[in-house]
Amino acid sequence: MAEAAYLGLPESFRHAAGRIVIHAQDYADREVLDHFGITDPLELTGLYQGIPLIHDSVTFPMPENPRIFLYRLPLLAELETRPDVTLTELIEHVVIHELGHHFGWSDEEMHRLLDED
Repeated sequence: MAEAAYLGLPESFRHAAGRIVIHAQDYADREVLDHFGITDPLELTGLYQGIPLIHDSVTFPMPENPRIFLYRLPLLAELETRPDVTLTELIEHVVIHELGHHFGWSDEEMHRLLDED
């Protein structure tokens, strides 16, 4: 579903995103949760890990591809509280949100853009 969400984006957007890898796992690792001060593993549905494109440099290349993590069980838990969305829509939202971080947008900027619609 994550791959379908990514492939459903306009090709120009995918091209601009470059070399990004999407992973799915049940929960975020404890060290990730601790880093963000999250005690309940159901609170984190997705995560971008990498250097945002606005800071990427050919003179200081990253050894690993940037990654988006989707966390299955938190997504399913959120779905139970959101009868207004499908699992596909929720995954699409998280993929797009994490791609926003890849492009260097903050949570506040993404919320502001979404509120303009």
